[in-house]
Amino acid sequence: MATSPLSRRDLDFLLYEWLDVAALTSRERYAEHSRETFDGVIDLCADIAIKRFAPHNKKADQNEPRMDSDGKVVMIEEVGAALDEFGKAGIVAAQFDESIGGMQLPTVVARAAMAWFQAANASTSSYPFLTIANANLLVEYGTADQIDTWVRPMLEGRFFGTMCLSEPQAGSSLADITTKAEPAGDGSYRITGTKMWISGGDHELSENIVHLVLAKAPGGGPGVKGISLFIVPKILADGTRNDVSLVGLNHKMGNRGTTNTLLNFGEGNHRPAPEQGAVGYLVGEVHRGLNYMFHMMNEARIGVGFLATSLGYAGYLQSVEYAKTRTQGRPVAAKDPSAPPVAIIEHADVKRMLLAQKSYVEGALALGLYCSKLVDEQQTADSPETAARIELLLDVLTPIAKSWPSQWCLEANSLAIQVHGGYGYTKEFDVEQFYRDNRLNPIHEGTHAIHGLDLLGRKVIMRDGLGLRLLTETISATIDRAGDAEAESATALRTALDRLVEVTGQLWSAGDANVTLANASVYLEACGHVVMAWIWLEQLIAAGENSGDFYDGKRAAAKYFFRYELPRTGPQFDLLASLDRTTLDTAAEWF
Repeated sequence: MATSPLSRRDLDFLLYEWLDVAALTSRERYAEHSRETFDGVIDLCADIAIKRFAPHNKKADQNEPRMDSDGKVVMIEEVGAALDEFGKAGIVAAQFDESIGGMQLPTVVARAAMAWFQAANASTSSYPFLTIANANLLVEYGTADQIDTWVRPMLEGRFFGTMCLSEPQAGSSLADITTKAEPAGDGSYRITGTKMWISGGDHELSENIVHLVLAKAPGGGPGVKGISLFIVPKILADGTRNDVSLVGLNHKMGNRGTTNTLLNFGEGNHRPAPEQGAVGYLVGEVHRGLNYMFHMMNEARIGVGFLATSLGYAGYLQSVEYAKTRTQGRPVAAKDPSAPPVAIIEHADVKRMLLAQKSYVEGALALGLYCSKLVDEQQTADSPETAARIELLLDVLTPIAKSWPSQWCLEANSLAIQVHGGYGYTKEFDVEQFYRDNRLNPIHEGTHAIHGLDLLGRKVIMRDGLGLRLLTETISATIDRAGDAEAESATALRTALDRLVEVTGQLWSAGDANVTLANASVYLEACGHVVMAWIWLEQLIAAGENSGDFYDGKRAAAKYFFRYELPRTGPQFDLLASLDRTTLDTAAEWF
């Protein structure tokens, strides 16, 4: 990967010219920092990502982890070496409190830094990505002893963490999990059951693996109300091997360097205690596990959006470089067949594909950073009311911040392959791997359907519709700030926003939730495009009257989005407003 996986110029524009992240240092939590420390961390991460993560990206894809005869996971040594470098640099601890060994960086800066690793090597970056989310949950809901025992080693890079939700028979329906937790006499629990699709579930990369496991404890009733959350380490604090067994590794289309596992808890291969089962420690209160896990899941959802964005961005930059150096064909109006061929970037349709990618990946990166800054503003808000308002806006945006990049940055990867032509379909070029790696992101951490149902069925109607009103007010404030140069885009966005509000009301006036939610995925896509148009208007305003190729490129990408992409929402809103029943009325027997 000779091409840089991300654009530092774009990051600087988004962080400092648009979001004014340096202003966060006026808040007590970040007072010890400055733009210089922010840049220092980002520079360090970019350097490690390019030198230690990117070089083995293709090798890890071609040599996926395997189980040895002794049941241990074997993988290429470069993965462990890169993660050791990551741990020594203290990057895992970037956004955590100084009191537990963290740097106390703003989340928005930590996310920008992490994006370098995600763009350079999606698979290897997944191990610390999950660990950071795991540690954040335990800091929020764990006891002081749990933080000392499990979080501090994770922040030091010695332990890694996972999230264990799904099971073979349950998939995304967590109400149907069957993993059980029985209380033991010493205050701990014994965990028995099977968990599926556990990324980073077993390996030899760290001293320990801290699993966060959803299981049903006695007395909780049916469905999700009976679910509790437990710390189930691979190795107990006293060095005893816990009864967590690797059953097998899943062989995937992409992200092949990350172990993805089927785990058995309490199988009996190890006996850490007299009672059967893996030893687990309750997090927080019994039967509130799913509430706690949503803390990690929501963080992971925005993180998945960043991963999708980073992969799309890496492919976009490689396709730009290819288009500038690959010569083929002549301008359509050229009459001389002996004239030399031109670089394919001179062809209008190649520019179309590059503009589409640019609008997707730069817009998605901006949305992810905006949401990350909301986390910082909520954490340091000057009143509970302000914090609650920011939290609600973040709640509404989260399904979009996860799903929109997962859909459209995957499309960017597809276009990157197309720009490369036949070469893009070969393993000699990176873009085919980026597509395969990115194809997971519309699936895990909630499918498009799940996030569509969440957005339309919960988020926009939260607190009597306050969620949608708050989003509308926020976008309207941007429209009101637009000047003459942005007038055309602002008008188009106002029309689309008004239609979003109107159609949301029409959907919920159907009187039948089945009809209202039948096309929730279409609603998610249309709402996502409106939000992305808002993000591009924000960038247009931030660019102002600045001149130069970078700013002209921003204006061209925004123009493309408003003229080619935002109009997609018109037919989608028409379909939604009609309360179409096609999918509802189609019988299973007709397929």
